[in-house]
Amino acid sequence: MGRITETVKVLLVINIIFFVGSQFLGDYAYQLFSLWFFENENFQAWQVVTHMFMHGGFMHILFNMYALWAFGSPIEQMLGQKRFLFFYFSAGLGAAVLHSLVNFYTYESGINELLNAGMSMNGIQELLQTGQYNTAILNSVSRDTLQDLYMSFNTPAVGASGAIYGILVAFGMMFPNVELFLLFVPVPVKAKYFIPGLILLDLFSGVTGYSIFGGGIAHFAHVGGALFGFIMMWYWKRNQFNRWN
Repeated sequence: MGRITETVKVLLVINIIFFVGSQFLGDYAYQLFSLWFFENENFQAWQVVTHMFMHGGFMHILFNMYALWAFGSPIEQMLGQKRFLFFYFSAGLGAAVLHSLVNFYTYESGINELLNAGMSMNGIQELLQTGQYNTAILNSVSRDTLQDLYMSFNTPAVGASGAIYGILVAFGMMFPNVELFLLFVPVPVKAKYFIPGLILLDLFSGVTGYSIFGGGIAHFAHVGGALFGFIMMWYWKRNQFNRWN
């Protein structure tokens, strides 16, 4: 965790530009560049990339950019600029893919459950557009199902966290015995224990809906970034890092 590397520096600058710009443009920036559910009218193809540079608030971008600097720089030094850039965006895209697949499953399951309960497509469209529904449906469908359906359709994903999780996995695989000092843990924890534990915590939160870090977190995006990061690092290590640079 030494000096900042060139590609990491450029990524930091782009993220900061997007964050500052979004503070001026407000909701329009989030409508344009966040990753929306693909059947939402706000969805655009470029969002699978641009959402990686959008953040929900100062603490969100602060933690992500700190992790990008601290863990991304040593990984870039090891992989080289071209391979690191490919790795970063692949992990981010992997995060978007898994997040979108889970959203699609939630959406389809919710639609089917409502149709089986007797709600019309017009009623479903009103729910998706306004969040309003005839409360009589609660006799057949849980409120959680309605909320999950509405949120999967209307909540955009933002942040570099998926790509960051890929970098964390790469760091854990390349530097497993490095001890990490964490704000909420008073003792150092080796990377080979901390990083898998963090991913398992995200998986638990994504499956159960219970998160010790609060709501509004795309847990399956984290898991997706970590999974794609692991696959790439496993393959490259197996092939002895045939360099691109």
